[in-house]
Amino acid sequence: MTILDEINNHKRTEIAEAKSKVSLEQLKESPYFKRKTNSLKGALLADGASGVIAEFKTQSPSKGLINGEAEASEVTAAYVAAGATGLSVLTDDRFFGGSFEDLAKARWANPQAPILRKDFMLDPYQIYEAKAHGADVILLIAESLSKSLLLELTQTAKEIGLEVLVEVHSAEELEKLNPQVDLVGVNNRNLKTFEVDVQTSILLSEQIPAQFVKISESGLSDPESIAQLRAAGFKGFLIGETFMKTEDPGKACAEFIQKL
Repeated sequence: MTILDEINNHKRTEIAEAKSKVSLEQLKESPYFKRKTNSLKGALLADGASGVIAEFKTQSPSKGLINGEAEASEVTAAYVAAGATGLSVLTDDRFFGGSFEDLAKARWANPQAPILRKDFMLDPYQIYEAKAHGADVILLIAESLSKSLLLELTQTAKEIGLEVLVEVHSAEELEKLNPQVDLVGVNNRNLKTFEVDVQTSILLSEQIPAQFVKISESGLSDPESIAQLRAAGFKGFLIGETFMKTEDPGKACAEFIQKL
């Protein structure tokens, strides 16, 4: 069993528990259902955008504890002040130490910033959770979903005003995309082995249809890589560990963007 399989198996149990505690109707009563969401796609395509999607992540299966002292509202506000185009917040607790509380804090501190709910989405219920807790964008991992389920989740997201980022790792997974998807992210980390290779993005770039905004994820630790990815047509660069492993993630983000 791969790490991704283990995560997804546990996630299904989590989803069932969540459904038993909070109904869809209760989620729809959240004040965030009435707010106009912020567009990550639009922000990435804006003139002068850094393209950096700065992630709040305190731990991971591959690295263990990354930063146990970081506070979501402070770090994400510092990211935005540094020039980050968007934010990503982990909400998976078991494997990444994330929470809806972190997402809520990031939303409160950054009302105008596009925020991605970073989690392992397997059920339409989770899309409503994302909206109810202030997210603007959801992540769908192609490797975890059939083409039909990916379409169902995409349609659910669009119906309630959320953008969709689909994460791929291979050319075969591109066949699962549908026209309603907004952004396509290439994860440079193999979710089966957790090894990282930025060339994964470069190799897949020409095969991603032009209608999708391209994002490179994981293993981005130097401005030179960003320049190479921009030349390959990427508009977004999801960066977490590079910033989070420092004592001051906001400062690290600012210094990184200044070098761009």
